Amino acid sequence: MIVNSFDEWSSLKEVIVGSPISYEAQDLELSFKLFFHDVAYSSFCYPLYGKSDQEKTITIEKDSCIKKVKKQYLEELTEDVDELVKTLEQLGVKVHRPISLNRALEFKTPYWESTCIPALNVRDQAIIFGDEILETPPQVRARYFENDLLKPIFYNYFYQGARWTTMPRPIMTDYSFDTSYVSGQNTPAIEEVYTQKESEFDIGYEMMFDAAQCTRFGKDILVNVATKNHLLSFKWLERHFENKFRFHMLYQFADNHIDSIIIPLKPGKLLLRNPKFLDQLPAPLQKWDIIYPPEPTDNIFPQYESNDMILTTKYIDLNVLSIDEDKVIVNSLFPELIKTLEKHGFTPIPVRHRHRRIFGGGFHCFTLDTVREGSLEDYFV
Repeated sequence: MIVNSFDEWSSLKEVIVGSPISYEAQDLELSFKLFFHDVAYSSFCYPLYGKSDQEKTITIEKDSCIKKVKKQYLEELTEDVDELVKTLEQLGVKVHRPISLNRALEFKTPYWESTCIPALNVRDQAIIFGDEILETPPQVRARYFENDLLKPIFYNYFYQGARWTTMPRPIMTDYSFDTSYVSGQNTPAIEEVYTQKESEFDIGYEMMFDAAQCTRFGKDILVNVATKNHLLSFKWLERHFENKFRFHMLYQFADNHIDSIIIPLKPGKLLLRNPKFLDQLPAPLQKWDIIYPPEPTDNIFPQYESNDMILTTKYIDLNVLSIDEDKVIVNSLFPELIKTLEKHGFTPIPVRHRHRRIFGGGFHCFTLDTVREGSLEDYFV
């Protein structure tokens, strides 16, 4: 089928599900630290300021270090992703998979070097606007060539008539990154953590932006903008699509992604993390039926060791995937959310997802809906 997707809830027909194969390590260099600063700053990989030397697990002395992911976590993640694929297929959804990374792929640009990670969180660097595949410019260097693993799928859709666009690719020198958002968090000794080195190739701030900063409501698209990198990307989106869509800027709604904060489930019904975000939404959405989820508790997550790196907030299970206006895939490990969705008339489909905080994504992150039955509608009238 030709690519077709305008919203987050219309009947799902085709989807890409990411691959965790060989997700064995993280390269903790500048771009990674900036991206995950809000949840990872006080984790093992950064100095725990204010604590004794005995309490500090690791202090970074170099600009970058490699953190290995435990084999058990990867094996269990693979089991859970396989179960997600099986569930989607049982629901009649056609599932596409990216090329698997069967070995570490180190690469070097003229400006920096890194190791490619697998295409697991496929929502992050591609989004569907109607019949157009749009690839967004990466924010983490290790993900620079990640979308190459999706190209066989994208080419198949292109052959069937889809449009395919790639936003300008950044050079990604250190000074390409706007660090003001992080600096404004009053993080102690920030200069010791986010060191930026000058380069002869510096050109100033560049477009760096993830598709998961967007939430689609047909004609209207919410876009989180927290940095100058994001703002450049927002302006590009407005110019590229001209008047086809209305892009609504949510200024510093979050640091990056918003799909575990605001989750539209059907026209008129919205899952929102908590009331403090309501006033930041466009006026038409504030009139929708707002569903506030139960507060996650520690017992729904695995117990990790002190040297395990946590990459998401405790709200990651709000990252659900709608199959249609009734059915929603939700983590079976959060039964309180399942009950809340049932109370509001939805049919939750429980699927287990254990290590979502280690691998930085939920069911919405792991999937890219390429074909839904919906059309371009105006839900803000």
